[in-house]
Formats: sequence, C-alpha cells, structure tokens
Amino acid sequence: MSELELSWDIMGYDAPPIEQLEVCFSEIAEKEMKGLPFFREGIPVKAGGFTLFEKQWIGTVLTPWMLELVVFPGPSQEWPRRKIGERIALELPCGQVKFVVGELADGIQYLACSLMSPLDRHLKGDQAVELAENSVKMALSLPVQTQSVAEVDLSRRSLFRGQLRS
Repeated sequence: MSELELSWDIMGYDAPPIEQLEVCFSEIAEKEMKGLPFFREGIPVKAGGFTLFEKQWIGTVLTPWMLELVVFPGPSQEWPRRKIGERIALELPCGQVKFVVGELADGIQYLACSLMSPLDRHLKGDQAVELAENSVKMALSLPVQTQSVAEVDLSRRSLFRGQLRS
C-alpha cells in the first residue's frame, strides 16, 4: 500500500487513552496470559507517564508480563491506518527508537516499543510502576555526552576569558 493509498482514519486523542489501555490489557491478562510461566502476579496493569511530544502522546503500558513505550496520536492529529506488525523508527531525544504498529481489540492503533519482556522476576509491583514512569522521562531526555578532561582547554587564559573550548 503506497502512502497515497493509506486510509487516514486514526483520529487523535485530546487526552491519552489510559482507561482503554488498562481495560484492554486487563482483559488480555485474565483471558490469555494468566497462568503462563512469565506472568507476574504482583505486577499491575497500568498505563501512565503520558506526555505530549511533537503533538503525539507518548507513555508506557505496564502489564504482569511486559513493559512497553507506546505512542498515540495527539489532539487534532490523524494517522494513516497501517499494517499490524509494521516497523517504524522514530527519532526521540534519547535517539532513534524502533516501534511496531499494534492494535487493541476495538481497532485502536498505536506504536509500541518493548522495553522489557518478560519482566525481571525480581521486580516488585511498586518498582515496576516507578520504572514505567521513569522510562518515559528517559526516552524524552537528551542523551548525555561527556568530554574527557584532555579535550577541554582548562588554561587560565581560557577560564578568565570565559572561553572554555573543546
């Protein structure tokens, strides 16, 4: 399907679809995942940490089996309907992140990037929730670039002129 043939019918959200995500993933947990060896009983289903980034909602979905970074269209946005499983790379402040097109039971499409699947078996519920919230902050943080001391001119002349250079 070419760009011109795409159906632009995925409408944006004025607020992130937290309730829909939690309901959908709670149903998946009960009907499909509970009882599997990697299912973690003490981990809640929680969508959160959502913030607008370049007019799109970016947040996380935490379940008893995985943690994902997710993207939904924001207010006044329209997305083309894409093939489930299609891979899309997005440039975030932390760098390029690869997402996969997913779809909830009611046809809601979104982008998902697995951060941890399965969840670490030592992770407790409150730790997992905190990790999910911090994951969004980390994805939207600028990467830290350090310079070695050898690369920085720390001469007295540079210091007094206010011209530290690398």
